[in-house]
Amino acid sequence: MNRVKTLETERLILRQWEPADADFVLDLYSRWEVQRFIGNPPQVMTDRAQAEERILAWRAMDHPVHAVWAVQVRASGELAGTLLLKSIPASGGSLPLQPSGDTEIGWHFHPDHWGHGYATEAAAAVLAYAFEGGLPKVVAVTAPANTASQNVCTRIGLVHQGQTGRYYNTLCELFELPVHP
Repeated sequence: MNRVKTLETERLILRQWEPADADFVLDLYSRWEVQRFIGNPPQVMTDRAQAEERILAWRAMDHPVHAVWAVQVRASGELAGTLLLKSIPASGGSLPLQPSGDTEIGWHFHPDHWGHGYATEAAAAVLAYAFEGGLPKVVAVTAPANTASQNVCTRIGLVHQGQTGRYYNTLCELFELPVHP
């Protein structure tokens, strides 16, 4: 099992997901307003066993830099969302999709924590961690209608590259940032 490096920002702690977090994971991913832009087609989580399986999969990631973090608000101790740094699957072929060779950054936050800048703050910390860890480039993809995530992408310095069908067997807005020389 890969031990996730804890990252800290002014207002947030990004830490490894724990089995005890399953109720939050179920609450987060069972909400249509969260899931509507995730997956092809989007699907909501329906039971706690799915949440437990998701946490186990996140904890089992074996990569020196890739990870999935639980984002916790320092002041309250509440979980706010998920921050991902992982291999992004290429379009084409049958399921499961194969890795593209690129690394994706992504975030999913609970609606109770939207509008506070947490996604931007957490994503900026993970982007810095990615480049410190030696990744040459990081990409983000969003559904064309997901303007909130597109705004986060630009706030953390990712550059919009237009639309692409290279990932997830769907049309996405592509943002990327190569490491600065």
